Amino acid sequence: MSEAYNYQLLLKHILESGVTYAPKQEIVYRDLKRFTYRDIYERVHRLASALEELGVKKGTKVAVLDWDTNRYLECFFAIPMMGAVLHTVNVRLSPEDILYTMQHAEDEVVLVYKDFVPLIESIADKLDTVKKYVVMTDDTMPETKIQRNKAINKEVQKWR
Repeated sequence: MSEAYNYQLLLKHILESGVTYAPKQEIVYRDLKRFTYRDIYERVHRLASALEELGVKKGTKVAVLDWDTNRYLECFFAIPMMGAVLHTVNVRLSPEDILYTMQHAEDEVVLVYKDFVPLIESIADKLDTVKKYVVMTDDTMPETKIQRNKAINKEVQKWR
């Protein structure tokens, strides 16, 4: 531990310091959405609760396919704070390379933004370790062949 801090520099403490020292400071996403540190803190905990209900626990490997959004930021905090393993999938790779990285990581749960549903559909039958998919959207749920988890839907609705 550094003499400059009275705590370890863990993600949890970084998020909590924003809530403690600047709870009303805004985090702005593309001038479309505004959240305070307090809002983000609450959203991170709601996401973690929803993932826990889905069966995510310490050591679970969770892949995230999303643009650089507020949802992505919330996943970046919630998943590791639960003790789960965050796999940020590089959506700019080819489908073959994405398949390789997801197989190698042995992802068990996939959080996928609606824009990437067709990509996941094209490789889903080869993702042997994936047990659950969660489709993320800000508006209408896309038609998809992948099996979404309906149990998480109630918590995800609150997460929007």
